[in-house]
Amino acid sequence: METYLVFVDTVRNSNKFWSAKVEGSQLTVEWGRVGYSSQTKVHSLASNQQAIFKYYQLVAEKKAKGYQESRSEMDGSRNVSEIRRAIRLLDIMRPCLAVRNFHEGYIVALNEYLQIVPTPLGMQIDPTRVYRTVEDIDHQKQILNSLLSSNSVAVPQTTEVSKPEQQTVSLRSLPKSFWRHF
Repeated sequence: METYLVFVDTVRNSNKFWSAKVEGSQLTVEWGRVGYSSQTKVHSLASNQQAIFKYYQLVAEKKAKGYQESRSEMDGSRNVSEIRRAIRLLDIMRPCLAVRNFHEGYIVALNEYLQIVPTPLGMQIDPTRVYRTVEDIDHQKQILNSLLSSNSVAVPQTTEVSKPEQQTVSLRSLPKSFWRHF
């Protein structure tokens, strides 16, 4: 049993993750800023049931604080839908960036994108500079589209995938050029 959560609020300089994993009677919790060294705490409990109870308790606390489920890896049918959603969010942000209009819709799309694709943004986040040019957005779209192609599930956006792929694409395996502007 494992959970990976992120909290992104670029306006308030927040870009952090929290994860928890139960193995036997141990609950391992890891947290930190995306792209930086994390902290880890291992809770050794008396039984697997106690570890599971504490796991659900901590997950509920984090979700109450605004953390949302994400993945450090994208897999299965959700993989395709997450990649497509990320591409649509980039499409929302692109015209805003082109005219340098960073309204609330841009910020919402940016925050949601960063929840799908946890991205190292540094210690000080300026939401108006996360993407500096439309070429930066186009570059990320190209990489995401190549993930769809490499999974052999590239289909027109109006068509649903009838048989999900079981391959896993690790966000950690993305080339450093994916985040070339940081």
